[in-house]
Amino acid sequence: MTMAPKVLVSDKLSETAVQIFRDRGIDVTFDPSIGKDKDKLLDVIGDYDGLAIRSATKVTEKIIAAAPNLKVVGRAGIGVDNVDIHEASKKGIIVMNTPFGNSITTAEHAIAMMFAVARQIPEANASTHAGKWEKSRFMGVELTGKTLGVIGAGNIGSIVCDRARGLKMKVMAYDPFLSEERAKNMGVTKVELDDLLAHADFITLHVPFTEKTANILSADNLKKTKKGVRIVNCARGGLVDEAALAALIKDGHVAGAAFDVFKEEPATENPLFNLPNVVVTPHLGAATTEAQENVALQVAEQMSDYLLTGAVTNALNMPSVTAEEAAIMGPWVKLAEHLGAFVGQLTEEVIESIEITYNGLVKDMNLQALNCAAIAGLMKPSNPGVNMVSAPVIAKERGIEISTTTQDKTGVFDGYIRLHVKTSVKERSIAGTVFSDGKPRFIQIKGINIDAEIGEHMLYTTNKDVPGIIGLLGQTMGEHGANIANFTLGRSGAGQEAIAILYLDEQPPEGALTQLRETGLFQQVRPLQFDAA
Repeated sequence: MTMAPKVLVSDKLSETAVQIFRDRGIDVTFDPSIGKDKDKLLDVIGDYDGLAIRSATKVTEKIIAAAPNLKVVGRAGIGVDNVDIHEASKKGIIVMNTPFGNSITTAEHAIAMMFAVARQIPEANASTHAGKWEKSRFMGVELTGKTLGVIGAGNIGSIVCDRARGLKMKVMAYDPFLSEERAKNMGVTKVELDDLLAHADFITLHVPFTEKTANILSADNLKKTKKGVRIVNCARGGLVDEAALAALIKDGHVAGAAFDVFKEEPATENPLFNLPNVVVTPHLGAATTEAQENVALQVAEQMSDYLLTGAVTNALNMPSVTAEEAAIMGPWVKLAEHLGAFVGQLTEEVIESIEITYNGLVKDMNLQALNCAAIAGLMKPSNPGVNMVSAPVIAKERGIEISTTTQDKTGVFDGYIRLHVKTSVKERSIAGTVFSDGKPRFIQIKGINIDAEIGEHMLYTTNKDVPGIIGLLGQTMGEHGANIANFTLGRSGAGQEAIAILYLDEQPPEGALTQLRETGLFQQVRPLQFDAA
């Protein structure tokens, strides 16, 4: 007799979600107290096949090591900072989240915060509760006819755009991945960041926190804003220079701000606190009854599906493939992700189309999963939270055209994958295969044949094929203390375009990159990082 899968719910999930497990035949233990008691969790986790959590439970390397039967961790919500995904992957544990369950709630909170700062509602409320009647003090502004600048027009940002248009606002959006066609369909004007800063009456942010978006509203950028602007941040802390914003509010350049997220959380003190016409809330973006219920129900369904049928949905560390396919496709999935990551790390322009060619034996595999892996790899450098399920959805939202071509075996390889990406200014192409050792390789870049393994830290350069380049690369890395483990070369012909890939022990120092770029000999000098596990 087959034992029913066992799931531990260690955080507060709704009774309806817990009942879903029971109705599906799962042996479920509902004990929200365990999430905050790491010692108790350590004692009991070895008995369970699945773990359903919110944010209180910390799924650390130590917890994973004590869980030999654990097959899936389901996070009711989008953030998985409390899960060691790398360690879970090494142990074959799938980590799922629910990336779209709270999008409407977060978008609505941003709109509510915009209203609050436009009409000074919190201060007027406090004043009236105090027995004052300061009607002339609280002069607000209308939203109708005002220009809203939306930084990030993805899932949540696009909902904000839609709601703002319903309020008769003029909407402009800055998003490097937003196509003109998608912007037109949304009814918004696609602009560059400087244009948005100069013309927006309200600015709202809806981007993840990455190296590219960190401090996107820096002190310099804030000074470029229109006088009297009001700024809303319900996305992530660290996107705005809070001290610089506070200074501009004090001197009257910025008329107000509404923040739900902060660089340091929990935020018990902040430069924005106690300033006039600054509305602050304690990270309530997803805090509605509907959103919390939605993500709880979704995670219960997803986990049950996986434990009972092997179906994978919204996994952060595994594509949607069956158990039978996984053993064969694993290395090819990793290759597709690496091909996408290579191009994604080189691309800062708007992506218009992605063409993926599957040649030889790989053309008969689960191409949807391979497509998802390639698209996720491509988008992850600018959107770290993307996974193999959400990537195609986000790509579609941004108007990116995706096409797939299959070919019978051509050339010397039994099979290969080629990724061709067209942006608003250029095209990039890369191909790769999986050798008999199961390791992915790059076999062609920009039409230049090459045999390149994938390393964790790589430096990619392109230049005209002239003598002395290899020596210059080695000397420069040496001067800056960067150790070269290996290198790979390729060229289109003598004296023509050449490629060099250096394999380093760690990321190259910025000084070394600057020194190489200043020589004028290289068209590209780009550090690359890959999950080479």
